[in-house]
Parts: sequence; structure tokens; C-alpha cells
Amino acid sequence: MAEALRLPRMSDTMEEGVIAEILIKVGDTIETGDVIAEVETDKATMEWESFQEGKVLHVAAESGDTVAINGVVAILGEEGEEFEHLLVEETIPEVESKPEEEVEEEINSNIIEFDVSAENNALNEEGRVKASPLAKKMAEDKGININTVTGSGEEGRIVKKDIESYVNTNAPIQDHAPDIQPIKSDVSPIKLPTIVAEESYTEERVSQMRKTIARRLSESKFQAPHFYLTIEVNMNNTIAARKKINELAPSKVSFNDIVIKATAAALRKNPAVNASWLGDKIRYNNHIHIGMAVAVAEGLMVPVIKFADNKSLSHIATEAKQLAEKAKTKKISPEEMQGNTFSISNLGGFGISEFTAVINPPDACILAVGGIKKELAFNAQKEVIENNIMKLTLSCDHRVVDGAVGTHFLLDLKNNLENPIMMLV
Repeated sequence: MAEALRLPRMSDTMEEGVIAEILIKVGDTIETGDVIAEVETDKATMEWESFQEGKVLHVAAESGDTVAINGVVAILGEEGEEFEHLLVEETIPEVESKPEEEVEEEINSNIIEFDVSAENNALNEEGRVKASPLAKKMAEDKGININTVTGSGEEGRIVKKDIESYVNTNAPIQDHAPDIQPIKSDVSPIKLPTIVAEESYTEERVSQMRKTIARRLSESKFQAPHFYLTIEVNMNNTIAARKKINELAPSKVSFNDIVIKATAAALRKNPAVNASWLGDKIRYNNHIHIGMAVAVAEGLMVPVIKFADNKSLSHIATEAKQLAEKAKTKKISPEEMQGNTFSISNLGGFGISEFTAVINPPDACILAVGGIKKELAFNAQKEVIENNIMKLTLSCDHRVVDGAVGTHFLLDLKNNLENPIMMLV
């Protein structure tokens, strides 16, 4: 019996998928485990393996098509079987619309009919000047005595064009115009060059990933009441510590790796920040899984470094590099982007000194990390010194985290970064 091959849900947040490449054709024999297509989900491009068997009787989707969850991609069965009934879909009747030109003609016709009707009403009023309401209003606005206007309409009624062309013959004629001297100028007229150009644009299909980013961040921004806390951190000691660490570490440690480690240590001391809003309850996580935003062509992906507080800097550095590379090449798995309890977005490497980030659900907070900037200051001996300052901004869901809670977290994070040895205690 013929059966439909339907697109399964390939991630927990997937609502539809794009067939990046269809790998079957009519006449192929499919067995369990065969790859049917490469599917672009909201998180990654994945191979779709069949759980069904049979001969391909019909292929309903092509490469580039968007298919809803449980949508028909192909029909499997035996040679010669009827399958058309599996392709029947409900259709929504289109609302008949009129061409724009017809709509405009109807509007103009209605206006004309209204104007004629109004003028005829004026004609029926005996003992009064025969003029349309529009003509009377125009005369009043222009300060024209309606009794001095000659009407050109039926039975001498005054209409709009009579007011527009009216000349007051009783107005005094000015004997001479004031003697106005032309303004002389030595400036030559400027001749503008001829610009040869044309308007143009390009459009791109919104990817599943971009759709999901838009939906999730819109929900977060407009559902979670955000507030923001910003703090400055002196990175002098961290810069010196990183230099020594990289002389010994098997994998080069970045400032972002150090921020992840310092954040995990601060979260361990402030569990109320390591939380999630679940509608009728708040979840306080005992484990610390930190999501790190990675820029890719379609937007941002957030790989997760799990149990970050239990990992060394070298471990975090190696794992962060591997996850970032997987994200950029679309080889990251859904499991590697799930389970975050807190997120970090770092734009310091792009020259951004300070910004605010939108909370990444289900987290209650996200940390925005700016770049390190040099600033001059006075030390205790009144000497001018150079400090390396980095700004951190914490976005908080006010349903979960209050100002004092977020502040204590930032102060502990600041202490960790200004005194890196604290992360070893």
C-alpha cells in the first residue's frame, strides 16, 4: 500500500525545514537508514535518514522547497500503485480582487457623483444663491463674496471652477508697482554634472535559522521585561595573567575564554542568576552551561560549553574553538546548542566598546562583553598611569532577577577578572 514519506521534526524548536538537496528520484528503492535529503533546520543542515522502505513513486519536494513538519516529501509503494489521494491538500479560495485601475475609477466616479448630488441639493434651496457646498466653502476660505460670482453651471449655479477662475473686478488697481532693484551677484551659476545611475536591489530567501532567530528574539524582547546593568572592569591583571598562561597552555587562551571561566565562577556564587523563567515557576539550575554567541552568515548561533565551572581554561579554550568552527561550517549538532543556563555575547573583537544584548531563552540573563580600551588615570601616588578598561553589560529578565541580585553577580565577576587568581580559589 502506498504511503507518504513525511518530513519529521529534526530539532525541538523546528516548525518547518528547507530541502537543501533532495537525494532520491522516482524509481529508486529506499531502505531503512538511506539518506533521503539534506534538510536545513532552524539550527543546522542535517541528513534525513528514512525509517520507511519501498519504491519511490513520486517526489513532491525539490531542492530549495520549504516543507512544514509532517509535510509530504515523497510517496513510497509498489510499482503501479495509486497514490494521488495522498497528495490532495485543502486549498483556500482566493479573494477576488479588482485591478488597481478599476478601483481608482470607482473612487473617482463616487467623488463625481457626490459632488453633483451636493450641487443639486443647493439648487433645490429657493431664495438662496445657487452654489454647490464646495464652491461656497472655497469662496468663504478665499474671502470672496459669493454674490459677485457668475455661475457657469446649470441654471447659473456656482461651481468649483467658477471660484478658481474668479477675478474681483471691484478691487482697486495699483497705479504702479514698487521700484524693486534686482539683486546683482558675481557668483556664476553652478552646472551640476549629469548622474548616470539606476536603482537596484537584491533579495534573499530567509533561512530557517534566521526565521528562528527572529521569532525567538522577538518573543524574548517583548515578553521578558529587560533591564540592564553596566560595570567597568580593569583588565590590567588579566592581560598580564593571560600572557603567562599562554606561555604554558597547550591551547591558546583568548580573553573570551577567560570571561567564560570567570562568569562560571561568579554564577557558582550567585545561583539566582543561573535561572530560567518557566511561566508558573522559576528554575534555579545547579549545573552551569554557558552559551557563547558565534556570528555566522545567517546571524548568530549559540553553542554551549557545558559544566563550564568544572573545566580548566585550556579545556574551555579548546572546546570553544571547536564549537565555533562547527557552527561556522554548519556541522554542529542540535545537542551542542541546547541546555544553556546563561549566555555570553562578545563584540569586543569587532571594536564595539559597549552594547546591550537580547536575552537568549530560556536564560534569565545574558552578558554583553565590550572591547578593551586604554584610559589614563591617577594612581595613589598621583602619577598618571594607563589602564585597560572593559565594559560589561548584564541584560536581566526582571521576572527572575532583581537589580540587587544582578549587581552582586557583576561585582563578583569584576573581582574575578581584576584578580584572576580568585578563579583558582
